[in-house]
Amino acid sequence: MSRLIPALLASAVAVAAGLPVSAADPTVLNLYSSRHYQTDEALYDNFTKKTGIKVNRIEANEDALLERLRNEGGRSPADVLVTVDAGRLWRAEQMGLFQPIRSKFLEERIPGELRHPDGLWFSFSVRARPIFYAKGSVKPADIRDYEDLADPKWKGKVCVRSSSNMYNLSLMSSMIAGAGPAKAEQWAKGVVANFARDPKGGDTDQLKALASGECTVAIANTYYYVRLLKSAKADEKAIAEKVGVVFPNQAGRGTHVNVSGAGILRHAPHKEAAVRFLEYLASDEAQSYFADGNNEYPAVGSIKANAALQSLGAFKRDSLNVTLLGRNQAAAQQVYDRAGWK
Repeated sequence: MSRLIPALLASAVAVAAGLPVSAADPTVLNLYSSRHYQTDEALYDNFTKKTGIKVNRIEANEDALLERLRNEGGRSPADVLVTVDAGRLWRAEQMGLFQPIRSKFLEERIPGELRHPDGLWFSFSVRARPIFYAKGSVKPADIRDYEDLADPKWKGKVCVRSSSNMYNLSLMSSMIAGAGPAKAEQWAKGVVANFARDPKGGDTDQLKALASGECTVAIANTYYYVRLLKSAKADEKAIAEKVGVVFPNQAGRGTHVNVSGAGILRHAPHKEAAVRFLEYLASDEAQSYFADGNNEYPAVGSIKANAALQSLGAFKRDSLNVTLLGRNQAAAQQVYDRAGWK
């Protein structure tokens, strides 16, 4: 009778979580994901066709999923967590949610700087965070590095979102690692002095501000720009046409990049299926589906990005191990706070 207790508990939690009962079923994978792109449907369908493993999933934003996993504890039915930003992967790691895995295939396919050193999680797509500018107001040669944004010549011309935004925390984390906390803080103070307005909105709002003339330079992730570029709406395409992109720090450490990634959860009831799923995400076939879902760059270097991303040009990316983006997160927020970056 005692052998039934773990299965019964897992079944109860699965029902409460809205997942099918599958505690002992090797042909099932329970996925918690913050991604909600139509292309992912084909991704899951193809995985099932290849392996016979059915993917059950719950989708929510990153913070809600982390809180859910914390509350479920050892009774969680979830096998894999897929989320965006190395900072959130780090938070999950700090909560003790992941278990380490060893996979020769994953280690060969995913570059060392894009995965956790102990195999707790792996990146499957890459997003760049370059500098954008208003065409006609700025020459690309006028701004080459992130550090240039602190130059007084850009006073009243910089748009950016809040310091508490995960993307900006990761950018500052990379600067702390690359230049040291003192220089990173000096940079932040210089950028604050050049704000066109108080930080507000998301990345798309910064691009709109460039197009409207509210500012002339901004920081945003490439996929927000490509969404506008590929949009079927004339007004959104018009925004993209008024904006240009500079991949900064090409003569130095390279442009800051972040990731979407996944890890196998510590209490995963279907570990074998979970490993097969992560390995599938690193396959040639899945890499394009996964990355294209959000107009990101594939993590596997041999796979080409979509045509719209390729049109932005090739660039050198920062080779910093992305785990540091999470580890430096608290220090990054402190730097922003001291600099007055709201």
